[in-house]
Amino acid sequence: MSLRLGRRTFADTDLLVMAIVNRTPDSFYDRGATFADDTAMARVDAVVAQGADLVDIGGVKAAPGGEVSVAEEVDRVVGFVAAVRERHPDLVISVDTWRHEVAREVCAVGADVLNDAWGGVDPLLLDVAAEHGAAVVCTHTGGAAVRTRPFRTGYDGDVVRHVLDGVLDYAHRAVAAGVDRESVLVDPAHDFGKNTHHTLEVTRRLDEMVQAGWPVLVSLSNKDFVGETLDRPVDERVVGTLATTAVSAWLGARVYRVHEVAETRQVLDMVATLRGERPPARTTRGLA
Repeated sequence: MSLRLGRRTFADTDLLVMAIVNRTPDSFYDRGATFADDTAMARVDAVVAQGADLVDIGGVKAAPGGEVSVAEEVDRVVGFVAAVRERHPDLVISVDTWRHEVAREVCAVGADVLNDAWGGVDPLLLDVAAEHGAAVVCTHTGGAAVRTRPFRTGYDGDVVRHVLDGVLDYAHRAVAAGVDRESVLVDPAHDFGKNTHHTLEVTRRLDEMVQAGWPVLVSLSNKDFVGETLDRPVDERVVGTLATTAVSAWLGARVYRVHEVAETRQVLDMVATLRGERPPARTTRGLA
């Protein structure tokens, strides 16, 4: 099934890189490196040059921290989204928010995708997406409260079944609200409402989510499940992230929310070629 993200449509064989651009002073990975307008725009320019298909702009970090009001989140992202739209008119712009008030403001200035990382806690967000023709990322958080870490998290029965039921319910609600069927993605939300065992199980069975018939987005980049699996701190998780990216691509995920764009692009291109969906860039060995 083709995937429509705002002004662009992608084939079902396209593997897309979603570059993270944090407009926060306290992000777990970049620690505020792109909080200022100039450094944030430099980041956008750089990831576009590296092959990003879309950018995901967020004004509130997912982890616990200081309160960020609606007004403050709007101030962090809306003007910046407008500036990115003017500078890169064909770029797909996603905004990471769970609030319908913020969603309405960013859609009004050119956002194409609403990345709701908290699983529909604000039901009005879907109405905003439908009104503006925006795509929606439907995530699974297991009912976790916004900006909390999992604590003694457990699921009765099969965790993958819980994840599938949750994201599919959200996806169907999005369509019922008026969001285009081709503009709805599902995300198992690695680490959100899950311990490392849960996340690993969901990852190794990602093909079951793919087979459900909705485009799958994964946000793997430098997360705790990688760190705990390999016993590596945040700044040493790139190799584990890229290994998980390759497996996820082989299993059929289509969109990858990442910090390391160039490296991810190479991994996805290699997997696509191995799957027979992309020709090699050049083939001279043994032919000349």
